[in-house]
Amino acid sequence: MNFQSSSDHAAVIDGVTRVCQAFDDKYWLARDSDGEFPFDFHAAMAAGGWLGITMPEQYGGSGLGVTEAALMMKTVAASGGALTAASAIHINLFGPHPIVVHGTEEQKQRWLPRLISGDDRTCFGVTEPDAGLDTTRIKTVAKRTGDGYVVNGQKIWTSTAQHATHIMLLARTTPYEECDKKTRGLSLFYTPLDRSSIEVREIEKMGRKAVDSNQVFIENLAVPEHDRIGEEGAGFEYLLDSLNPERILIGMEAIGIGQDAVARAARYACEREVFGRPIGQNQSIQHPLAESWMELEAAELMAMKAAWLYDNDQPCGPQANAAKYLAAEAAFKACTRAVKTHGGMGYAKEFHVERLLREIMIPVLAPVSPQMILNYISERVLGLPRSY
Repeated sequence: MNFQSSSDHAAVIDGVTRVCQAFDDKYWLARDSDGEFPFDFHAAMAAGGWLGITMPEQYGGSGLGVTEAALMMKTVAASGGALTAASAIHINLFGPHPIVVHGTEEQKQRWLPRLISGDDRTCFGVTEPDAGLDTTRIKTVAKRTGDGYVVNGQKIWTSTAQHATHIMLLARTTPYEECDKKTRGLSLFYTPLDRSSIEVREIEKMGRKAVDSNQVFIENLAVPEHDRIGEEGAGFEYLLDSLNPERILIGMEAIGIGQDAVARAARYACEREVFGRPIGQNQSIQHPLAESWMELEAAELMAMKAAWLYDNDQPCGPQANAAKYLAAEAAFKACTRAVKTHGGMGYAKEFHVERLLREIMIPVLAPVSPQMILNYISERVLGLPRSY
């Protein structure tokens, strides 16, 4: 196995680092305080061509793989922007993948260049209040009309919907009871977010204030047939094309945050003196940080293995899920230890580690819970009976 970084990988890390350097701790602390979406960061990443890193070159993208996207997102998250920076661009890397794989040539030409340029911004309308992770039980319905569909329903935890121009929307087109397979009867649409038919209500939350999360209420939204991706009723299968990349990317973002937290804690431990010596001289400070460094390195190996498998068209579900689980758990421990290393000052915003701790909770909880990942590994890898 070759662990040598390729020239493409080095170029991605170097290029993204240069963009991120213009957005320092002061910038991200301000966004955490005022809640303003980081439009200038989003624009800078678009100008650098980074929003299209995984998109085909013929539509303005770079045509690179999930491996390169994972390195990019780890670099973004580790820059000090944490999940606020990552979430501002995250959906561009996995959300449109069903368009790339299953969209018509006309749809790709119509949608992808504007996503890559940053002229259009999308949100992901899948999760519902009463369905949660049981996606086959969603209640949002798309009813056939003469030239398309009329959609009614509700979504929750729809990030960036306050500023999105479009929505990737999963809706039921055939009643659950009439489907011979529970994953059938769901259709996937990419359509303008028409605010005359869609009400967006922001959810106040503990972290990542600048990237909004929302409840979305859809009433009689007209969706033309040419905004449906692929075959009617096959939307759930199409959605699966984006799930493994999403788990890999969110895992790498968590690793970036965790590594940033460890680096901040180590710097503080070298500078902070108590009883005439730096606190970093004490093994009670050293050992937890050393342990977190090792755990994050191990999680990164799993994430990169999952990305390699995906990019080489090999099954990667267990590895992608394991990468997300291991990365989030290791990063949460790292952020907690960073706050503890700072002592009372870890609770102060000026040292930023409390912000990292608040934001790392998202990869711990979403887009799939750690318990569901353990269930997946138990059943799909170990062959144990289903527990739910």
